[in-house]
Amino acid sequence: MNFACSEIISYFRTNQRKTVMKYPIGIQQFEKIRKGGYVYVDKTAQVYQLATQGSYYFLSRPRRFGKSLLLSTLEAYFLGKKELFEGLALEHLETEWKQYPVLHLDLNVDVYDTSHNLEQVLNEALSQWETVYGSNSNEVTPSLRFKGIIRRACEQTGKQVVILVDEYDKPLLSTIDRKDLHDTYRNTLKGFYGVLKSQDAYIRFAFLTGVSRFSHVSIFSDLNNLEDISMDREYAAICGITEDELRAYFRESIKAFAVANGMAEEVVCCALKQQYDGYHFSEHGVGVYNPFSLLNAFKKKKMSDYWFKTGTPTFLVKLLQANDYDLRRLKGIYVDGSTLAGVDEEYTDLIPVLFQSGYLTIADYDAELGYRLDFPNQEVERGFFDFLMPSYTCVNKSEVQSYLNRLTAALRQGRPDEWLQTLQAMLSRKSYLMAGGDKEVHFQNTLYLIFMMLGYNVQVEQATSQGRMDVAIETRDYVYVLELKLDKSAEEALQQIKDKQYARAFQDDPRKVFLIGVNFSSGTRTVEGWLVEELH
Repeated sequence: MNFACSEIISYFRTNQRKTVMKYPIGIQQFEKIRKGGYVYVDKTAQVYQLATQGSYYFLSRPRRFGKSLLLSTLEAYFLGKKELFEGLALEHLETEWKQYPVLHLDLNVDVYDTSHNLEQVLNEALSQWETVYGSNSNEVTPSLRFKGIIRRACEQTGKQVVILVDEYDKPLLSTIDRKDLHDTYRNTLKGFYGVLKSQDAYIRFAFLTGVSRFSHVSIFSDLNNLEDISMDREYAAICGITEDELRAYFRESIKAFAVANGMAEEVVCCALKQQYDGYHFSEHGVGVYNPFSLLNAFKKKKMSDYWFKTGTPTFLVKLLQANDYDLRRLKGIYVDGSTLAGVDEEYTDLIPVLFQSGYLTIADYDAELGYRLDFPNQEVERGFFDFLMPSYTCVNKSEVQSYLNRLTAALRQGRPDEWLQTLQAMLSRKSYLMAGGDKEVHFQNTLYLIFMMLGYNVQVEQATSQGRMDVAIETRDYVYVLELKLDKSAEEALQQIKDKQYARAFQDDPRKVFLIGVNFSSGTRTVEGWLVEELH
């Protein structure tokens, strides 16, 4: 019997009990979820498909997206725990329920800030397996011990081995800015993972998960038998929650949220979609919600940036600044499939890293232009800019909102000198020892972040018939047209606005229009001067 997604959802609707919903927040064990009565969005039809149609897989997904739960489900299946699948699709698909020896390695258990961390994590796992399957004194390296365990497990049980590796790349992502340690970890993992290919005769199934994809990472150069399903349309929703699943599994949750917040149910659904939906992992593939944020929102009956608050992209900030990356390029950038397929060893191309980490997603696909990337939803876009702000302005995180409130009030009330003074204050404490070397790009990134956080209609690098104006900010009653110069003069910036007629589009606008020339000093790293004129 083959269960389609629509049939699974129909079954759930028919058999859903009217009980208080229990949300498995932070619970990654399939057995605990099933025995504890927590809601489980049934992905077992795809688990069965993976297990029966292939042997070696790799899946890249952002953190807290359900990768660990997927591996735990696979583990329960290969251990033959039939009772855990009662009422799920796999119960009707599997008939034999064979038991296999399972080696499950979780690399998300340490911080990896010393040369011993990875060795200790591997040693602990290997030692546990050796207590079951024995050891050999000649096996002294992690890769040799791993190889021996796989062989003995197969010989002793008479069954090939199942190997599950969770967050294979955690040691590498943790040491991006520490080259020596990063190289040490990479070399260790290269030999360790290489065992999967050399021991093929003893392996029934292997599944590796992580954030970064392996295509161009040398630790997988010898492991070319892994099937990467990260961008397969067939498995686009194997982690995450689709719109259909939201409506089927969480009807009562939506109702409870609506009642608690005095909202209509459809308004709740629209708000949830804007806040947490929008992840696409293949061209024209189904979109999915962030499961961690969605479950938290239902439990607390409140919208918040749950996913972003659980972990900060510190390594991404370091990469963005070290490479002088122009933040304005993040929204709407087009890339080809090979760009998204993997990261290079030095992480010099930030786009695949941002995509695989969940900060960018596939917004559209064009056969000629390629994949158009954008932020998946409001939680990610707002959280990303909010997190970057202190790194680019040196304003403490606790002070950011206060400064933004002052900027907003001055903009709303038509006081350009006041908000420019606030902007100057935000930048005046910027350290001279900042990452990267392109001062102009750094200045542009800083202003771009600030303007994006304001929430007004802000156009950056907007094309006109005479060129591109740097910034245009529109409020209900005012329009601000800005030209920014680095180490030049405010007079020159203001004159360019006039010469290029950047404000021409607003000449018949009933709102008051301000023309503002701004000079930024690379020496003091802040706004040095400005001139303001009204458009007549």
